[in-house]
Amino acid sequence: MTTESNDRVHATGSCNCGAVKFEVTQALDSVFLCHCSICRKSTGSGGIAVTVVPNEEIKITQGHAHITQWRKPGHDWLTNFCDCCGSPLPGENDAQHQCIPVGLLDSGAEQLEVKHHLFSDSKAPWERISGPGKIHPGEYTP
Repeated sequence: MTTESNDRVHATGSCNCGAVKFEVTQALDSVFLCHCSICRKSTGSGGIAVTVVPNEEIKITQGHAHITQWRKPGHDWLTNFCDCCGSPLPGENDAQHQCIPVGLLDSGAEQLEVKHHLFSDSKAPWERISGPGKIHPGEYTP
């Protein structure tokens, strides 16, 4: 995530308590819904809805000191969260991209659409996947 100022802000977001804020400098259009057991346990829900942007397209504008990272032992999965309110925060998707939980967006979410459901084979037994988006039994590979 960059920390430089950019006049091309397309979206803004914040955690539940407002301690951490960020800006995105690319238009957002795709939502990825992950139904894996790790994301379910991380959120306490059916999974997590994220959008993915290149590292250089997002910057934290406030609250760096409140970002805590947890890495699942023995796994490549990690999550960032606010140490004040516990909200999940943007974090590493891969070396070149950040994932942004779309529920954090304060602006710029108007064009978002669910495009992919990931790890559908790992969804909760009570969950029914419906609506738009391609269903992937495992991870999404572009």
